[in-house]
Amino acid sequence: MSTRPGPAPLLIACALGIEHLALRTGDRGGAGGPVAVLRTGMGPRAAEQSVTRVLAGPPLARAAVLATGFCAGLAPGMHPGDLVVAEETRDPRGTVPCVGTELLVKELARTLPGRTVHTGPLTGSDHVVRGSERSELRAAGAIAADMESAATLLSAVRTGARPVAAVRVVVDAPEHELVRIGTVRGGITAFRVLRSVLPTFFEWHRNVLLPRR
Repeated sequence: MSTRPGPAPLLIACALGIEHLALRTGDRGGAGGPVAVLRTGMGPRAAEQSVTRVLAGPPLARAAVLATGFCAGLAPGMHPGDLVVAEETRDPRGTVPCVGTELLVKELARTLPGRTVHTGPLTGSDHVVRGSERSELRAAGAIAADMESAATLLSAVRTGARPVAAVRVVVDAPEHELVRIGTVRGGITAFRVLRSVLPTFFEWHRNVLLPRR
């Protein structure tokens, strides 16, 4: 007698301790299957190594992967606490299309009414982007930048076919650059928003697990 496998897990990957804290203290109810929150460490190399390692083992080998945390907004008019849903992630090594972008936008609007949600390409960097570099990345088509999302999703799809997505919270923007996360109002706002997004991630997970028709 064969046993049907359980639902594929969800791996939520972030880089910083403060991001991990926000996710661990958020609403954990309503997950559509097993959920793991991974703190990868800062930077694309750390993200690549951590994600590749955890997806190699049986517990998470089939996991859907969602990259999250804070990001730098690139477009004028963005504010701390705005949300970014990636249509794709990109870095010099390649581009990864995201799954379920429209669902994430819809659920974020429902879960966090009043918060602005931006969609578009999310670009990867190996350092914190500031000043004129933001304008250069914006001119190339990206709406936001961070150090880990592109490496996380690229590592995930290279390990095996799976749904992937990236949702980031703007912690600073062209008119609101921060020196240190968590010490000024923008960082605190972003932390509170990140604490509130887990129900959206779980809804995305449940839907990407449904059989495709």
